[in-house]
Amino acid sequence: MYLKKEMEIKEFISFILFQFTGGLLGVILANTMFGLDSLQISENYRGGSNIYLGEFIATFGLLITILGVRKHNISAVAPAVGLYISAGYWFTSSTSFANPAVTLARGFTNTFTGIDPQFIIAFIVFQVLGAIMAMVFMKYLQED
Repeated sequence: MYLKKEMEIKEFISFILFQFTGGLLGVILANTMFGLDSLQISENYRGGSNIYLGEFIATFGLLITILGVRKHNISAVAPAVGLYISAGYWFTSSTSFANPAVTLARGFTNTFTGIDPQFIIAFIVFQVLGAIMAMVFMKYLQED
């Protein structure tokens, strides 16, 4: 939304900070709820070009979903995102993190949902690339 000039930089930075804070608090709560140490460092291997491609696809699709649904019915965005991420878990090799805040947060759980910190930067790079391509694709679609 910032890139589309729909929000100011101050609001954008706040949005990012709240995303990362929410992700971290969510991991702490989930770990605690299941009787695990509140914060852990993941050892879950998530490397390889096939996994990174999956994350690119996951993020590309998520942004297409958000931007496409938002254009027609903004109140349907939240359910569409939930459905997409649920499906993405099954159709992507990465299990569809699709969000840098989620990716960083999942570095703090050593469960099957976690990601070893050595792979976080690569995931985020492919998420950013997927997001950029989605923006370009949607701009192309809107030209018609």
